[in-house]
Amino acid sequence: MGEKKIKKERWDGSEVEILGETYEEGLPEEPIRWRSKLGDRQQMLRYLQSGERYWFSNDWYGSERRKTPA
Repeated sequence: MGEKKIKKERWDGSEVEILGETYEEGLPEEPIRWRSKLGDRQQMLRYLQSGERYWFSNDWYGSERRKTPA
């Protein structure tokens, strides 16, 4: 895989060479099956509920939420 380099303009007007896309296009060979990693229905529900609590609850803080309001 060759390195793709792109020329961009910096904030001061000079050109700089940066590394471009480094990923390989396409789909994974096998799809990710998260359901098979969890044992039963109760574990699946617990997994989903804890995720919702993390992102949408007022007492927990998701990755983009501020702890103290602005």
